[in-house]
Amino acid sequence: MSPSPRIQATTSSLLVVDLQERLLPAIDQGAEVIAHTVWLMQIARQLGVPTVLTEQYPRGLGSSAPQILAEADSAHRVEKICFSSHSESRLADTAVANRPQVVVCGTEAHVCVLQTVLDLKAAGKSVFVVEEGVGSRQARDKALAIARMRAHDIEIVSREMVAFEWLERAGTEVFRSISKNFIR
Repeated sequence: MSPSPRIQATTSSLLVVDLQERLLPAIDQGAEVIAHTVWLMQIARQLGVPTVLTEQYPRGLGSSAPQILAEADSAHRVEKICFSSHSESRLADTAVANRPQVVVCGTEAHVCVLQTVLDLKAAGKSVFVVEEGVGSRQARDKALAIARMRAHDIEIVSREMVAFEWLERAGTEVFRSISKNFIR
């Protein structure tokens, strides 16, 4: 029997790739990418979905944006130099390695996000990229990255698709709380 194609809170992790303070001003719709990612991080925390943050050369690009760090109290932080977060076993000791599904947000869609998700897919992970949670300096580069991801069977999803699949059902206290605070 094959695993469910739905994203499950008990089998997924949230990977936030390189949402760093010095890079974000150059990202097309960077403020929206941050807002959508923070929204998803907050829901992940409520549902017990582990979050992993990566930072590309933080000495040059700074650490993760303050809004991301404010939500990252229990997140595993990984510094890297390779564009793919999966290179050099950087994610080996994280929830990304230990869970079969990975939900991905971050920048830049056509560089670090793309290389990371291609490597995760090649490693056998089910990979879900949150369309409004990724960005590039140029909108065209993001569009090309999304197209290439789809061509390699990486699922492109919305933040609400992720949230409702993690929730699975209405009528629970956690659903009521998330619905009241996040679903508008």
